This record gives sequence, structure tokens and C-alpha cells, in this order.
Amino acid sequence: MNVIPRRVFAGLAGAAVLALSVTACASGDNDSADGDGGCDVNLGALAASVPEGFGSDSSEARESVEDGGRVGIAMPTQTSERWIDDGNNLVTEFEAAGFDTDLQFADDDVAKQVNQIENMITQGADVLVIAAIDNQSLTGVLSQAKDEDITVIAYDRLIRETEDVDYYATFDNYQVGVLQAQSVLDGLNIDEQEGTCNIELFAGSIDDNNSFFFYEGAIDTLQPYIDEGKLRVKSGETDINTIATERWDGEIAQSRMDNLLSTHYSGEDVHAVLSPYDGISRGIIASLEGNGYTDDNLPVVSGQDAEVASVQMIIEGRQSATIFKDTRQLASVTVDMVVDIANGEEPEVNDTESYDNGVKTVPSNLLEPYIVTVDNYEALLVDSGYIDAADLD
Repeated sequence: MNVIPRRVFAGLAGAAVLALSVTACASGDNDSADGDGGCDVNLGALAASVPEGFGSDSSEARESVEDGGRVGIAMPTQTSERWIDDGNNLVTEFEAAGFDTDLQFADDDVAKQVNQIENMITQGADVLVIAAIDNQSLTGVLSQAKDEDITVIAYDRLIRETEDVDYYATFDNYQVGVLQAQSVLDGLNIDEQEGTCNIELFAGSIDDNNSFFFYEGAIDTLQPYIDEGKLRVKSGETDINTIATERWDGEIAQSRMDNLLSTHYSGEDVHAVLSPYDGISRGIIASLEGNGYTDDNLPVVSGQDAEVASVQMIIEGRQSATIFKDTRQLASVTVDMVVDIANGEEPEVNDTESYDNGVKTVPSNLLEPYIVTVDNYEALLVDSGYIDAADLD
């Protein structure tokens, strides 16, 4: 994938500027539009095809490394199926390539993750692959890693405010946000709408740097429609610090959606909800259905990670779309980077400008995300082996 470097997005400061821009254009409860504002959520059906080139693999078979060394793999939690899959995929591929592995899950406990990484260092890790819980909590332990000449790869979550992270393996996270917003616009068939559609915004956890990239990509995509009056954030809540969802928790999202509905939508419908993650989407949908929304008027709801429960909801017509990030490919890219390092070579990266962690710009390898809908889930997820068809029965 050829990545065109975008402007560096340095976390909170950039997000605050964006939030101010959106807030200035968002309408509150005193908006002059009445009722549903002429928005027809059944005007068009969200469709997505299989992207050209999906599933192709031009890479050569990886050679194993004799006595490749020890890799510590620090994953944030087992409450999301994707992190379990990430950890297992990494172990399988690293061990096939000739490395010993130490996989640890930290149960969303920052202190526990720090302790696990300290133990990996003590036990002789040569490389650390870390999906951080809190993007600014690892400065001290990574300094210990550097004292031991250990290579550190941030895995799918950028580790901020430290010089001691060497590489970053992830997806094009700005593009994830773009695609999430695009799935909302497509689900609304926004260009055919004659009135104004109500939308509410959710963001990820503030301590995850990806949340800002998802937010920026989504807001950049939605902003023209807010400016034009095609979209209205009726609550006026657009600042990332307000719409963030701590620890990506679906129950927190459900509670906030309950509050949005009771405060801003008496006698009026919400037509779309921008959600950054499937677990959050399920919480939002639970709130909507608990407040009387049915198949006839459920809003367009986005998502991310192609979790089985949400893919099932997409099949049922309850969630509109999700973003598929093939974590098998991410594991492979990460292992390739470590193999290169073990062989004394520079690992392949395709972006050296976008990911400023507050201290340095981290060389990154970015992979491509895809929109998944009811039209293409079989080709993208089932036929590719990512999800077993039996799990969707």
C-alpha cells in the first residue's frame, strides 16, 4: 500500500482545534429545523463491494531465523476478541519464524501492563511488541528496555512521549475514520437527502492515540455536510474530550446514548451515530432499542474491528457497517519487521511523517482498512477465513 503522508497530527492539540471547528458549525436544541428535518433513513441502502486487490499477497515466503531470540508480546485486554486474535496470531507467526515468545494480556490495567513488560525485560526479551493500554504510561519501563538494547515496536497503538519506541506497525488510522464517516454518509444516502439528518458522535478512549486519528478522519469527512446543513449534531457535543468513551467500554457508550436520547430527542429521531468501535456500537444499539427504536427507524451506526457479534448485527440489519482491519496481516508485517531486525537489516516502513508521538516521529508501516456491509461481509470476512461462517449462524 502506498501511503501519502498527511499532516502530522499531534494528539490533543490538533483534536482541540478540530473540535472547535465542528462545534462552531453544529446546531443545538434551538435549531430551526422541526421534526425529523426531512431525513429519510430508508432512502438508500448502504452497499460496499469487495475492494480491488483484496486478498492478494505478493510477498515472498518468510525464511525462519535460526535462534531468533525472545519476543515479549504485551496485549491490552482479553475483553475484545480482536486482541486475543492479535496475540495468538503473533505467537504463531513468531514461533514459526524461529523466535521464542512471551504473550501477556494486561486486563486493561496499566500498572499490570508495566509490570508484565518489566518481567519481559528481566527474562531476556530481545524485542518488545506492545499494544499499550495508556499511550503515555510506559516511559519509565521503555527506558529500562533501551538500557538493555531491546527493540520496541508499538503495535496498532502509538506509544507517546518517549524516544524509546523504534517502530510502529498499524493501519492507516486516519483512513479508518474516513471510512467510518463514509459508511454513515452512504447509509444515509446523504447526497439524495432533501432535509437535515440528525447525527451524534462517539469517539474512542482518550488514552489511545488512535482515537484522535479516527476522530480527525471522520470529522474531516463529515464537516462539509455539517457546514451545508445536511447533517446536524443536535446535542452540540463534538469535542473529543466530551464524546470520548473511556477504555472503549460499550456500557459507558450505552449510558451516554441513553442520556443523549432523553435530553435531545424527545419527539424527534436521531438518524445516524458515528461509532469508532464495534463494542461501542453494540452499546449504542442496545440503548436505541431500549428506547423504542426498531428495524423501521434504527439509525445508521458505524463500527470497527469486524467482531463476530457486530457482523451478526449487520446481517440482521441492526448495525450498518464496520471497518475490517485484517489483524492477521498486521501480525505478519510485525513479524517481518522483527525478522529484518534479527538479520541486521532495516525493517520496511511506508510512512515516516504522520506519527509524531510528541518526542519523535516514529517510522511506521501502515496497512489498509476496508468497509464491511451486508453486501460484502462474506467475501471479506468469511471467504478470507477471518470469520468462520458457523459463528454467524
